[in-house]
Amino acid sequence: MTPLLEVVGLTKHFRTGGGTVRAVDGVSFRLAAGETLALVGESGSGKSTVGRAAARLIDVDEGRVIVGGEDLTRITGARLRASRSTVQMIFQDPFASLDPRFTLLASIAEPMLVRGVAGRTASGEAMALMERVGLSRALSARLPHELSGGQRQRICIARALAAEPKIIVADEPTSALDVSVQAQVLALLAELQEERGLTFLFITHDLAIVRRIAHRVAVMRGGRLLELGPADAVLRNPQHEYTRALLLAAPVPDPTRRRQAPPPTAPSGWEATWSEFAPGHWVAR
Repeated sequence: MTPLLEVVGLTKHFRTGGGTVRAVDGVSFRLAAGETLALVGESGSGKSTVGRAAARLIDVDEGRVIVGGEDLTRITGARLRASRSTVQMIFQDPFASLDPRFTLLASIAEPMLVRGVAGRTASGEAMALMERVGLSRALSARLPHELSGGQRQRICIARALAAEPKIIVADEPTSALDVSVQAQVLALLAELQEERGLTFLFITHDLAIVRRIAHRVAVMRGGRLLELGPADAVLRNPQHEYTRALLLAAPVPDPTRRRQAPPPTAPSGWEATWSEFAPGHWVAR
């Protein structure tokens, strides 16, 4: 099957006063249409840098980001602007993602106006999107500071949808929300994926969310991809010691239960280079 998104050998280093930070170091993976790949790891693992590179919000030092057969790292000008509608991002902080001067309706309509949709049509479609993500029409004239965190994140989801994307990179989109609101937003994203055939690169550190939404999981540490496979396989029988450590560190819902550690060693034959793009469960040594 031809992937919708293919990341090949992605490398991004940042130069600082103290030297060079290898934020992403040779990361490769594929993402099929309609799939959710959860990119997990601790803070500083490089997962957000991968997400921003996949959306071409930052340039990379090496590697390719191929969407629908076109390498986003090689295009500029009008072709790059056109690609923006294909890949959209939802960020962790919805307040920082919104123009404080724009009303709810204007925020959602803006991507349509950029695409050339007429003003009246854009307003009508924005109103429909607003309702689809669970926002009342009565809120249409509100400014971001007048809304709750959950409402602001719903605006950001509607803004992303307004561009009619095929891929959404969601970078910790629920981490700033209350638990009850997190569940509502995750349910909304799942519904939208089914309705619109959306593909998600979902960046998170929360393994409970991974269990709920992901088809596959990619585990990152220190800029490298360590383990990649079906979500159930990775979470039930992790092969890399770092993945096992993440699972052991995750909260246990029932405090009277002791977490059982997975097998301490990986079976032979699981080592693979990331250029192979196999659909199974891969571990980096």
